[in-house]
Amino acid sequence: MTKQLTAIIEREGNGYVALCPEVDVASQGDTVDEARTNLQEALELFFETASPEEIKTRFHHEVYITQVEVAFG
Repeated sequence: MTKQLTAIIEREGNGYVALCPEVDVASQGDTVDEARTNLQEALELFFETASPEEIKTRFHHEVYITQVEVAFG
């Protein structure tokens, strides 16, 4: 079985951090592609080792990625 999940990748220092908000799993890498690949591996490991109860507890079925405009300065 496969499922599409969200990957949010952002630069942090000299590398990149990747986060999957649906299950709060994160990873990192030196490049965007490496961070994405490492996140995919971390997610596969999570789903292989986590109990069904943990997956159910941590899984967020609705995740929305959007932008907001704010005034500052």
